[in-house]
Amino acid sequence: MTDDRITAPLAAYDRNTVVLHWLTAALVACGWLLAQFIDEFPTGTARTLARSVHVSLGLVLALVLVVRLSWRRRGGLRLEPQPGSLGRLAVITHAALYALLVAVVVAGVVNVRVRGDDLFGLVRVPSFAPGDKALRRTLGEVHGWLANVLLILAGAHAAAGLWHHWALKDGVLHRMWTAR
Repeated sequence: MTDDRITAPLAAYDRNTVVLHWLTAALVACGWLLAQFIDEFPTGTARTLARSVHVSLGLVLALVLVVRLSWRRRGGLRLEPQPGSLGRLAVITHAALYALLVAVVVAGVVNVRVRGDDLFGLVRVPSFAPGDKALRRTLGEVHGWLANVLLILAGAHAAAGLWHHWALKDGVLHRMWTAR
C-alpha cells in the first residue's frame, strides 16, 4: 500500500487572505460570545454598551466580509482544492460558511432595524416596527439560530483543519497559518 499523503507543505494563501480569514473568525467568535451574555448586563447603560459593541462587531464583520469577497474575486490567491471527495466537501463547506456569514449579517441588520437600537448613546436607530414584539422575537431567534449554525460549521471547519494537520499530516493547515 502506498502512502499518498502530501508531506511537502502546500502553497500558502497570500497575507491579505490570511488576515481577512482570521479577522473574520475573531469577529464571529467575539460577537457570538458577547451575544450569549448581553441579557446578563444590567438594564441601562451597561446593556446598551454591550448591545452597541455587539452591533459594532457585526458592522465591522459586514465590512470585512465585503472586503474579503472583493479581495477573493479580484486579487486573492485561490488554491486548488484537494482532489476527490475531501476537496468537494471543502468547497461546499466554504460556500456554506460564506452564505451563513452573509445571512447572519443581514439578519443582524434587519434585527436592529426592526427592534430599533441606541448605539453608544450617540446614534439612535429608529424601529421599523415599533411595538411588534412577536416580529422582534422571531427575528432575534432567526439571527441567533443562524449564528449558532455558523459557529457549528466553523467549528467543524477548524476541526477538519486540525485533522489535516495531526492525522493526515498533509500541510493543508499551513496554507492558512503562514502567508506567502
